[in-house]
Amino acid sequence: MPILLRQPGATLALVVPLLLLSWLGMMIVHESGHIVLAWMTGGTVEKVVLHPLAISRTDVSPNPRPLAVVWGGPVMGVLVPLASWGIASWSVPGIAYLLRFFAGFCLVANGLYLGIAPLDAVGDSRELLRLGASIWSLVLFGAISTGAGFLLWNRQGEHFGLGESPRPIPRAHIWGVASLLAVVFVAEMLLSSSV
Repeated sequence: MPILLRQPGATLALVVPLLLLSWLGMMIVHESGHIVLAWMTGGTVEKVVLHPLAISRTDVSPNPRPLAVVWGGPVMGVLVPLASWGIASWSVPGIAYLLRFFAGFCLVANGLYLGIAPLDAVGDSRELLRLGASIWSLVLFGAISTGAGFLLWNRQGEHFGLGESPRPIPRAHIWGVASLLAVVFVAEMLLSSSV
């Protein structure tokens, strides 16, 4: 029988590493989108920066289809987590709420990243505008993605020991998330070249 925790400390012990893991995972999936689109369009990936203490990036040269490559990051950065959550909902429903949280995190992060382009075009949004993308396409992507992310997060507090009907948190989920965070953090530290 799984060990279940109801204390407020259990919520914190799950949410803090899940937020950190979601940040690192979002950058991995986002950069994977740039990499896949670069390969699909005949580009050559020169460098990928995935370091836990840096903002991720992918350098492609030559890059025959730069607009597609740049769009690949945010598009795959939301589709892959959504697909992962869908598969988990069907195959391992007991942990699907964790992947739902991650999918929501990726939708919000990628949505805000592009959606705030009218206020501050940085990174991919700056590149997309430089390459001829309409500012409204970025705002539309941002609005849809961010809104969908918040919808995914809606009514999920009970899984994290919050709300009117909080559920106990399985200790295995806390240890699993914390362990995966440690593995990703160490792997990125060891495998990253100089930032």
